[in-house]
Amino acid sequence: MKKITVLAGGVGGARFVRGLLHELTATGHDADVTVVVNTGDDVWLDGLRVCPDLDTVMYTLGGGIHEDQGWGRTGESRRTSAEIAAYGRGWPWFTLGDLDLATHIVRTDLLRSGSTLSEATAFLCRRWQPGARLLPMSDQPVETHVRLVADVDEHAAGDLIHFEEWWVRYRAHVEVSEFVQVGLASATAAPGVVDSILEADLVVLPPSNPVVSLGTILAVPGVREALQTTAAPVVGVSPIIGGQAVRGMAGHCLQTIGVATSAAGVGLHYGSRASGGVLDAWLVDETDAASLPALTAAGIRAAAVPLWMHDVPTTASIAAEVLAISLR
Repeated sequence: MKKITVLAGGVGGARFVRGLLHELTATGHDADVTVVVNTGDDVWLDGLRVCPDLDTVMYTLGGGIHEDQGWGRTGESRRTSAEIAAYGRGWPWFTLGDLDLATHIVRTDLLRSGSTLSEATAFLCRRWQPGARLLPMSDQPVETHVRLVADVDEHAAGDLIHFEEWWVRYRAHVEVSEFVQVGLASATAAPGVVDSILEADLVVLPPSNPVVSLGTILAVPGVREALQTTAAPVVGVSPIIGGQAVRGMAGHCLQTIGVATSAAGVGLHYGSRASGGVLDAWLVDETDAASLPALTAAGIRAAAVPLWMHDVPTTASIAAEVLAISLR
């Protein structure tokens, strides 16, 4: 049985894995898929542990995602969040749906009862049956924060605020100087994470945010080293098409760390494994074909193919291209 490990953030990673599973089923491939998910977006909210990326992957693969949003539950309501706001509590810029709250309540109950995040995730997945093994990148909290350049609202210049506040409340339009993974120094990779990379036949970096999703996973001790030493080919899919982020505000993140918002810029940022990076191959969109020579010169095998994930079939076609280039 072929073992495939995917390192994923939220919407883009979730949709890619769904397409990958579709492609594997359609072509009769016998494969075991593990998804290592970013937990740097995790946050305590109203006394509950919220894991945005884990939940987005779980709901997407399990058939419960709100397709238009790409996150949250379908058929959602907001009565509980409205009641919390009536008490003067909660975060008005980050409201949780009633159905989604059930997931956070169960997870928090499990964590407070002594379960690890890995164990809580496995418990939640028994309901959703995602068709892949979902692993948090770490069982210890590693939360991504940003450092403010100037005063904003109740925050002063130099303060660290949670990434979710910068992303959701301020839509990434408030200037920041750096990303800080709070808790990283004492964190370890969750059980199974490093082994899933070392024992894989293929490792995929899907079109997730290269700074705060995949970048955070790569920062967890042992993960980057595993990618550099695994016998499996490591293939990435560009989250940038035609100089624009496919989704969200990844361009703001790349600008902050001094990386060009381009398919080549992100590929070169990850780097070739032969030169101490993490990539063997990199897929760019056909509109970015001009970037292939620079990638090839850097030691990264590259190809230009359609990368828009319009629906499950088109995403499955991208997964097929990943499988194909991994064999070259």
